[in-house]
Amino acid sequence: MVLGLFWTTSPRDSENLKIKVPEKRKTDDNDQIKELKKAKLETKALKAKRPGFTDERYQETSYFMENGLRKVYPYYFTFTTFTKGRWVGEKILDIFSREFRAHPAEEYERCIQTGTLTVNFEKVPIDYRLKHNDLLANIVHRHEVPVTCQPIKIVHMDEDIVVVNKPASIPVHPCGRYRHNTVVFILAKEFNLKNLRTIHRLDRLTSGLLLFGRSPKKARQMEQQIRNRQVEKEYICRVEGVFPDGIVECKEPIEVVSYKIGVCKVSSKGKDCTTTFQKLSQNGSTSVVLCKPLTGRMHQIRVHLQYLGYPILNDPLYNHEVFGPQKGRSGDIGGKSDEELIRDLINIHNAENWLGIDCDSDISMFKTAKDEADRESLSSEHTSVVHHSDDDGCVNSRETTPPCTEAQQSENSVKLIERTNAVKEYPLVAQKSSSDSCPAPLDAVELPLSAGGCNVNKVTVDEHCYECKVHYRDPKSKDLIMYLHAWKYKGPGWEYETELPNWARNDWDQLDSA
Repeated sequence: MVLGLFWTTSPRDSENLKIKVPEKRKTDDNDQIKELKKAKLETKALKAKRPGFTDERYQETSYFMENGLRKVYPYYFTFTTFTKGRWVGEKILDIFSREFRAHPAEEYERCIQTGTLTVNFEKVPIDYRLKHNDLLANIVHRHEVPVTCQPIKIVHMDEDIVVVNKPASIPVHPCGRYRHNTVVFILAKEFNLKNLRTIHRLDRLTSGLLLFGRSPKKARQMEQQIRNRQVEKEYICRVEGVFPDGIVECKEPIEVVSYKIGVCKVSSKGKDCTTTFQKLSQNGSTSVVLCKPLTGRMHQIRVHLQYLGYPILNDPLYNHEVFGPQKGRSGDIGGKSDEELIRDLINIHNAENWLGIDCDSDISMFKTAKDEADRESLSSEHTSVVHHSDDDGCVNSRETTPPCTEAQQSENSVKLIERTNAVKEYPLVAQKSSSDSCPAPLDAVELPLSAGGCNVNKVTVDEHCYECKVHYRDPKSKDLIMYLHAWKYKGPGWEYETELPNWARNDWDQLDSA
């Protein structure tokens, strides 16, 4: 470096050194800028080498239908993340032991020594010190969360756009514990619709219209229409109580209480937004309401309905007494501060395995120790042009990255496992062999068995994977849905509409969905 050259000059040149100090500092600054640019270029190059949605990825596992659910055979997957600034210079084992508290240091040491946890795809010693741009890769035995087996219906398709009717419970893109059980993967694997561009998003539990661009140009065009508020959106929901007659307009500003757990509230400090509501029918205790969001704030429809005192009937987040005895009506959250609300939300989730979790809105921060580790590493893979929110609070298409495979647990213990981004699931008995990999649930099956059940020959079992040793009771159909549906979208020269869901019918009976 320049500094070294100065120190090796003659005594006479030392006089010049004093004069050249400002130039040396300037040179050092330039060197730092060059190094930073070089690091960024290296990062881009490494990202370019990281696998995306290739045919190999689509074929890494397959589905089977069981008990009205779409399930994914467990498979091996490599999570990757770049070294964070605070990790530089630290030993890899120290970092994982301290920041990823899912497992004891011995488990991370095993992963490093066996080569399932690598740096730049190379095996390293446990005392390896992390450097800028080091790419950490971790091979895990991945178990995905089941979703409904209801089919994704094509509403419209041409050379520029694909419009589908998304069933509730299926996330739009890979995130958290969902990858193959997502709309983009199902469309690619079953309809050969690949490289779709996301134009907007829906919550996992929300059903209805979902638009994808088949080209970057079309996706940008439609995204611009949404941003310029040229698109009229109509949603249908079923709310608690008898909604007032006539047009009801709510213009209360909405503030994000926490991006990390994906929770909002009405607040004077929030962003301006407007939603109009109109009752379509009621049965004495619930009402079907037409919702027209004129803006696209996070969870806008749900928060405005909560404020009006008519929350969505089965909204697991905003129809909950965690918001106080009035459940947030007229902004009354029981006098809680934001910190207290966040604390109570997390405590309730831990106690009830609460269903407010939604990967699209980063609400997956309600996590166990393992899940806290998950959020530290994010791997972007999905082709996304925009991050526009349709009452969903979605973020970039990402996948949380667990640090390593699950630690081995006692085979005879039965523990409550809180799966991130999942509905209620209850472990039943410890698993001892591959023949036990697809147990029948103990609950009475409400939905008929779908054809093509679990093929034990396709099940892989990893001796170090804890989830391989635990059976989960299947979620019930009522746990896979929220009564909010994206019904109609209309823009310049185009309009799409889906059929109404069963819960929006006039003769709907709540007991039928219990």
